[in-house]
Amino acid sequence: MAETWDAIVVGGGHNGLTCAAYLAKAGKKVLVLERRHVLGGAAVSEEVFPGFTFSVCSYVVSLLRPWIIRDLELSRFGLEMIPLECSFSPLPDGDSLCRWSDPERTRTEISRFSRRDAELYPEFGLAMMQMARFAKPVIDAPAPDPASLNPRELIELLKLGRHFQDAERDDLAVRLKLFTMSAADYLDEWFESDVLKAPMSVSGIIGTFQGVRSPGTAYVMLHHYMGEIDGAFRSWGFAKGGTGGVSNAIAASARHFGAEIRTNAAVERVLCSGGTARGVVLANGDELAAREVVSGCDPRLTFLGLVGREELPDDFATQIERFKFRGSSGKVNIALDRLPPFPGREGDLHLRGDIAVAPGVEYLERAFDDAKYGDFSRRPYINIVLPSIVDPSVAPPGKHVMSCFVQYAPYDIKEGPERWPERREAFGDAVCDTIEELAPGFKDSILHRQVLSPWDLEREYGLTEGNIFHGELSLEQLAFLRPAAGWARYRTPVKHLWLCGSGAHPGGGIMGSPGALCAKTMLNGGGL
Repeated sequence: MAETWDAIVVGGGHNGLTCAAYLAKAGKKVLVLERRHVLGGAAVSEEVFPGFTFSVCSYVVSLLRPWIIRDLELSRFGLEMIPLECSFSPLPDGDSLCRWSDPERTRTEISRFSRRDAELYPEFGLAMMQMARFAKPVIDAPAPDPASLNPRELIELLKLGRHFQDAERDDLAVRLKLFTMSAADYLDEWFESDVLKAPMSVSGIIGTFQGVRSPGTAYVMLHHYMGEIDGAFRSWGFAKGGTGGVSNAIAASARHFGAEIRTNAAVERVLCSGGTARGVVLANGDELAAREVVSGCDPRLTFLGLVGREELPDDFATQIERFKFRGSSGKVNIALDRLPPFPGREGDLHLRGDIAVAPGVEYLERAFDDAKYGDFSRRPYINIVLPSIVDPSVAPPGKHVMSCFVQYAPYDIKEGPERWPERREAFGDAVCDTIEELAPGFKDSILHRQVLSPWDLEREYGLTEGNIFHGELSLEQLAFLRPAAGWARYRTPVKHLWLCGSGAHPGGGIMGSPGALCAKTMLNGGGL
């Protein structure tokens, strides 16, 4: 332990790397330790089958904050975004709906199902963009602490209060609805066509153990509207080379500013004495000293795994034990020898965005019913992308990669999570059978298949209960309550230990805010 680092960051996910890059840019001596052989955490690209590179876990990018891209010069370090061009929804009767980047073309598509909805759709988009702009200060700044008497924090609370006060009365009512209603109920107030409402409502359930009729899912839907690419809200895109392209660009930036990054360097525990973090112990027994330790892992793994309950105040430990994960999604990555054939659509233009297998709200609720009783959905919601159409670098010529995000796949299946290996392939079959019903002949095009259950996501990627957001984005686990009341500002009860992952404010998604805001807090009066 002769060498002492200013900061050791545990975990080379995109938030840990972002935190390290900001600290290194400020001139601090920083070390990042990643357990796996590859960087990225859940934002990772891997060649799972020869010639086929998959975004194994997280698969599209939208929430990555523009100011982080600028601050860390990520474009200079290789980040390249390819916008998704449409959102395609196939239906069991062979019909389909496609929402395009061209508003008039989208209007024509929606009018086949509802002329009224076609006219309201642009208005809804504008309303959600206004809500997203309103919410931006929440995700681009540390969480307010309503119990604080610190003058600086009181000023920030006052600014936030004025932000709400400046809203028109009608706008304020809409904002309150978004924080309390279900995604489907909120959409019911706008639209009449189930074909349109269903694929729009699924943004409210991603990464949550809730249905589209569950209260609070309207906010999760708004959370996904906050994303932007080049200033355009509700824009989603592929990172060239897969989502690992985001992590690798951040890592390159961090190295440029002087950070050291090690892979195959598993941290066994955080060195603590007298309620203070003093470094880490690696799995190989090496001890590394640091003035500050930063965890990019989720709250349970950080506090109950790397630290230990005995080092924590009882009330805080109890809050962490009650912090909800309830992983509810799985991933199926497929190598194809041709594109899936959806009836009534020629070419590949409709496949250059995402494909939502969500033919109706009732279909989605039935999928949730299976999960509520401890089973994966027999006919699940599936969000599919085929990035190889616009990024040929991820597949051999003429071949394609298909990424399938799937809900529901509960971590706590009725047989117990440890029985997932026995049920994994049946889950994969349910996904492929569902796609086959919508694209007859699809299964004949499969060359290889990788199936990841929540149990796999926990064991291989360190996501407790397989939750992709390091904890549910439910209302009682947001803002100043994430991950625990009184500890939402990246500090922890263990002195000199910080939390910078998605389990901290403002939550999950490839956004980088938890990592960046943690670093800024550390540098702004945090002791570094």
